[in-house]
Amino acid sequence: HNKMANQVNGNAVQLKEEEEPMDTSSVTHTEHYKTLIEAGLPQKVAERLDEIFQTGLVAYVDLDERAIDALREFNEEGALSVLQQFKESDLSHVQNKSAFLCGVMKTYRQREKQGSKVQESTKGPDEAKIKALLERTGYTLDVTTGQRKYGGPPPDTVYSGVQPGIGTEVFVGKIPRDLYEDELVPLFEKAGPIWDLRLMMDPLSGQNRGYAFITFCSKDAAQEAVKLCDNYEIRPGKHLGVCISVANNRLFVGSIPKNKTKENILEEFNKVTEGLVDVILYHQPDDKKKNRGFCFLEYEDHKSAAQARRRLMSGKVKVWGNVVTVEWADPVEEPDPEVMAKARKNGFLFVRNLATTVTEEILEKSFSEFGKLERVKKLKDYAFVHFEDRGAAVKAMNEMNGKEIEGEEIEIVLAKPPDKKRKERQAARQASRSTAYEDYYYYPPPRMPPPIRG
Repeated sequence: HNKMANQVNGNAVQLKEEEEPMDTSSVTHTEHYKTLIEAGLPQKVAERLDEIFQTGLVAYVDLDERAIDALREFNEEGALSVLQQFKESDLSHVQNKSAFLCGVMKTYRQREKQGSKVQESTKGPDEAKIKALLERTGYTLDVTTGQRKYGGPPPDTVYSGVQPGIGTEVFVGKIPRDLYEDELVPLFEKAGPIWDLRLMMDPLSGQNRGYAFITFCSKDAAQEAVKLCDNYEIRPGKHLGVCISVANNRLFVGSIPKNKTKENILEEFNKVTEGLVDVILYHQPDDKKKNRGFCFLEYEDHKSAAQARRRLMSGKVKVWGNVVTVEWADPVEEPDPEVMAKARKNGFLFVRNLATTVTEEILEKSFSEFGKLERVKKLKDYAFVHFEDRGAAVKAMNEMNGKEIEGEEIEIVLAKPPDKKRKERQAARQASRSTAYEDYYYYPPPRMPPPIRG
């Protein structure tokens, strides 16, 4: 039975009383026992924790005040149960044992709420296989109650550059619940070097949640992973789903007072959210002092953006006395490389953020110095500029992007051929656009929240 307990990952196994001698007279305490008692832990709980210190599974220095405080809030039975579960968890890859213990406590409370008994049969990963994988690759594994993170960063011998950016992460879905790194890594490393693999775990069941995120060291490897592994049969009848993931760290916020500046907005949202790095604001074409009543907030990572979104949506947080509307900003998707290659043969530029006073003539004059123009078409506050020659378009884009025309900084992107899904969404906008440009699209301010990541 004890052997089985060792295999159980993150789940308590109720040991029968007679298997556990409770004779405390012969107990030797470490020097930390007194500190635990002084911290307000009940005697039995302090003893149990002290026993765990003696096994060497975890050291007193590994646990911070937060963990001890949280443990103190449990009744004696609950605390003993939590510690038993902690002791039987596989801690070999847990870097932050204090946070892990807090995770075990949180899970215990959730289970209590649901009245669900701990499942005894959940089999964790095959430790020998995981160990062999780590020895072969030299990667690290960091386990928390919510995820298992392989790599991030990988060993220097694999890749020593900075963390890869947008377009290098794939989302892997439909993963069998009892499958771990020993089966995923050998498959995905065929596509190219892995930066990190994050397998999401369900603390309540002790199994994975059926999905993972894998960041590769290059975009090419990520695209290769989609080609190789999407619909791959990883076990009989079990096919994975793999697609490029958009780690969205930008929020669209509406109901912003029109007289607020970028600085005002940064300051205000910094008070109520964490990790805000930039505000993207558009002015009204005819009045520089006024914004258009919406802005984009750029956060340092997806997690900060998600937390900010939750807070702002809760209705509890007011900004300038108002509740604001929040959605995920439409991710600027990286189009399929083959589609892009076709677009690059053309010399289409899409120019946005134009002042009302900018005419097609002004645009023609500004852009014609880079090469021969086929036509210029202005619609509202954006325009299409079509060069005969692709090279001229790229040169114009590089030189003119961010330049002021009639007092507004213009933004330029290469116009991209549409993908199928956008066709439908475009239909509504099509009415105002001339037919020659039907096959090219741009990204307007988002109206509909896009599908949520994952």
